[in-house]
Amino acid sequence: MNKNKQQIDFGLAVRTQRNRKKLTQEELAHLCNLDRTYIGSVERGERNVSLLNIHKIAFALEINIKELF
Repeated sequence: MNKNKQQIDFGLAVRTQRNRKKLTQEELAHLCNLDRTYIGSVERGERNVSLLNIHKIAFALEINIKELF
């Protein structure tokens, strides 16, 4: 997989916010209506995440999208 700094930084921000909410990847995935493996690959910086999925993740984490950037 081709990782870039922006994807890695975004993934780290998702993981940080998820941990602050004390959620597992599976719990976050359920809240987002996404697969757990997808959340894991986002957190590892392996995904170029769509705007729609960024919105789903931020909404599930109860944060503003800009907090992920």
